Amino acid sequence: MLLVFDVGNTNMVLGIYKNKELIKYWRINTDKDKTSDEYGMLINSLFQYENIDMKYIDDVIISSVVPDVMHALENFCIRYCNKQPKIVGPGIKTGLNIKYDNPKQVGADRIVNAVAGIEKYGYPLIIVDFGTATTFCAISDKGEYLGGTIAPGIKISSEALFQRASKLPRVELAKSGSTVCKNTVSAMQAGIIYGYVGLVDKIIEMMKQELNYDDIKVIATGGLSTLIASETDSIDNVDRFLTLEGLKTIHDKNKE
Repeated sequence: MLLVFDVGNTNMVLGIYKNKELIKYWRINTDKDKTSDEYGMLINSLFQYENIDMKYIDDVIISSVVPDVMHALENFCIRYCNKQPKIVGPGIKTGLNIKYDNPKQVGADRIVNAVAGIEKYGYPLIIVDFGTATTFCAISDKGEYLGGTIAPGIKISSEALFQRASKLPRVELAKSGSTVCKNTVSAMQAGIIYGYVGLVDKIIEMMKQELNYDDIKVIATGGLSTLIASETDSIDNVDRFLTLEGLKTIHDKNKE
């Protein structure tokens, strides 16, 4: 079995592949202060609940945008899984031709998403990942990673509104159903959700114009992808497990 980690700034998603099938997955908080033993106890309890034994983990691969958590996670893999994990970064084979000014600056999550997107949907392609930040990545008609756009995530935006406006409450991220709202909570929900839909639509529109391809698919992934995709016609498919599938693909490319 293969254990995959997608480590984001807010959450990390881990999953287990048996052959080509994702059999289990979990979402937990990314905690920079946790030790390898604390991660070991937490992840082992998740495994035990699903009657999975860590000794059957054959390999581990990690994609992370949080350097501070890597030491604990690597030690967890070595101590509890008895495996040296593969890390998505310099030196690992991805098969991706990156046209960024400095390829080392491209986040591991964006690389993994691009690999999975090309594998599943072909190209040209736009991939939108709704995480702590929302990233928009462009794949050319030759399968090259061209670059993209990074915007504040929807949760960051809503938290900033709550923290900086003393009379406004923290609200649930939910659709209000209207923009002419009769109370403060609904008004904030409308501004956050529909305002963010406008951001997504505009960036995708501009990217399509710049890329100038006849037919380009737009794929969304990340925790809030379904919420935003339900309010826009710009997104063609929502793929919740795109990053995990990318990790599986990269692992297979790097088998000894």
